[in-house]
Amino acid sequence: MTIADILFKYQEAFANGLATTFRLALIIWLVGLLGGTLLGILAAKWKVLVGIPSRLTSFVLSGMPILVFLFWLHYPLQSLLGVVIDPFITAAATLSIINVFAVADTIREVLSEFPQQYVTAGQVCGMEPLQILLYIQLPIVLRQSVPVLLMLQVNMLQATLFASLISVNEIFRVAQQINSQIYKPVEIYTALGILFLAICLPMNGLALWLKAKFTRNLSER
Repeated sequence: MTIADILFKYQEAFANGLATTFRLALIIWLVGLLGGTLLGILAAKWKVLVGIPSRLTSFVLSGMPILVFLFWLHYPLQSLLGVVIDPFITAAATLSIINVFAVADTIREVLSEFPQQYVTAGQVCGMEPLQILLYIQLPIVLRQSVPVLLMLQVNMLQATLFASLISVNEIFRVAQQINSQIYKPVEIYTALGILFLAICLPMNGLALWLKAKFTRNLSER
């Protein structure tokens, strides 16, 4: 049985698994980008009140493997609280938390490194604060942060595979279930690898292109 035969025979299962993966990734991306951007802005503005706790939490999360964090939230924490939460929700919450603080770190760093002389130049030219924000600060911040954020979201998409280990029926778990029936690991996991390469490589390539074209060292004169 070839890769094409497997994909055709189990197309509905693969489609459902892929849909679950993308639904999970979409939640993680939205929560991470929106929540992380807001937290990053607050962390850059209030360095002591918000910035220090945010960086400390990010530092702790960076030292904990995603799989351990996921299992802890799914088993010990729920046992302590006496609740049972849908594995999909647990996976979405776990990866969203990680994404929020990773995005916040990126935004905070870009804002903290933003040269004040750019704002001063806008003020000298008679620009209003809103004009400075829209025409000077925002474009530069986006150019500096978008490539990094895009690569980060690719990593988060790949991290959704961990959800299979707490019984979320995303694409990797579907592949495992199909393999347990027909035992064609080479064909099945090769197809899965090609699928992720087809999705992730263009996104990483775009991020690298954006970084090379638009990102600059803001400290340069």
